[in-house]
Amino acid sequence: MEKMEKIVVQASEYDLVDGRNAGHSRVKKLTLGAPRLPENQQMEVAAQLWRENEEGELEVAAELAIHQVFDLMLLLSRTLLYFKDAYRMPLLYDPENPLVERIGVQGGALPVEICLDNPAIQQDIQQFSQSLSNLGELTGERLRRLTAILDELKLY
Repeated sequence: MEKMEKIVVQASEYDLVDGRNAGHSRVKKLTLGAPRLPENQQMEVAAQLWRENEEGELEVAAELAIHQVFDLMLLLSRTLLYFKDAYRMPLLYDPENPLVERIGVQGGALPVEICLDNPAIQQDIQQFSQSLSNLGELTGERLRRLTAILDELKLY
């Protein structure tokens, strides 16, 4: 089992709440602490996803620097808001203007846009939109929890 050195906060038993994989997920734990992977060593804090390997030991399956976790949440949040009203467009997007929003961060911008490089975007966006809708029961509860916590952080 990989050492838990420099891990400060953990969410154990993640396999019991891992979305549709709950109860049979190989992802056992989420942690926050010092970076473990070489590409994140310049960051002070990273988030790790621990998976059980074939020997039953936990190992880091993925690691993101904290700012990348926030960037993914910005991307996901803006995407959820976009698809809430995308049904108003015949293709679920505007081929002439694929930009959803430019989110200002770190003196630059994180452009959120429909991927026109995807040759099957017409079919994929329909399926993606339906999948987001199907996941509503899983995402809705998590969004409510996240919103409440973010509201608390405003007072910080």
